[in-house]
Amino acid sequence: MQDADAPLLDGDEAPPVEVLNPAGRGRAVLVCEHASSAVPAALGDLGLHPDDRLSHAVWDIGALALARGLSAALDAPLVAARVSRLVYDCNRPPEAADAIPAQSERIAVPGNRGLSPAARAARVEAVYRPFERCLRATLDARRGPTVLVTVHSFTPVYHGQPRAVDLGLLHDADPRLADAMLAAAPAHLPALDTRLNAPYDAGDGVTHTLRAHAVPRGMPNVMIEVKNSLLGDAGGIAAIADGLAGMLGTALAACFADADADAAAGRGGTG
Repeated sequence: MQDADAPLLDGDEAPPVEVLNPAGRGRAVLVCEHASSAVPAALGDLGLHPDDRLSHAVWDIGALALARGLSAALDAPLVAARVSRLVYDCNRPPEAADAIPAQSERIAVPGNRGLSPAARAARVEAVYRPFERCLRATLDARRGPTVLVTVHSFTPVYHGQPRAVDLGLLHDADPRLADAMLAAAPAHLPALDTRLNAPYDAGDGVTHTLRAHAVPRGMPNVMIEVKNSLLGDAGGIAAIADGLAGMLGTALAACFADADADAAAGRGGTG
């Protein structure tokens, strides 16, 4: 149990967010909200069963490696959380009950049960607010047409039910980038079952980052969900990263065709 007067993160553990390739000049900003399995020492192991300590409930398995591959391929900044989503899920607003879940699918999280409002607020301030500020600053620094891409993985079996989809392309209010990537999927990842708004959709509350940071800016955006069994080794990760980079390249050209035409004609179009 955390000491109420002690900081959630000590000096060796901070900060809760990092930006990789901050000077990247590509047209995408990448986000990996569930990149880390780290739990601050102040919270112990959250009471997790040892078999669950590195499960999909704790982090998105393979997502950070995939996001790093995309960052390199697209020369894109990558904003990544450094704390487990069980401590605080940076893809949820503070008022969401599942921002600090006491149960994740079949996995109990005893350390999250019965938290006081003060304890929840402490996690918001220690984890979510720095993540939010970092992503906002990264987007504010952009010049020219930009898209926001969040990178996730999902478990092949959920609540005992196998999932047929391999790759999901999710959107909130703005479907432009997701639709363009779906159209490009057969050319770049033809072997994958790729679907729009699967295995989740906006109604499940999973598009918070897109809604909070991209939609208000009029910025094309997409949430990528990859079955984590496809990300089990370096070769698999590299193959998916290469295919997604190709899909994004094609989709970016479609989304920004007008802006590029304006620029070529010297009209100074904006994205």
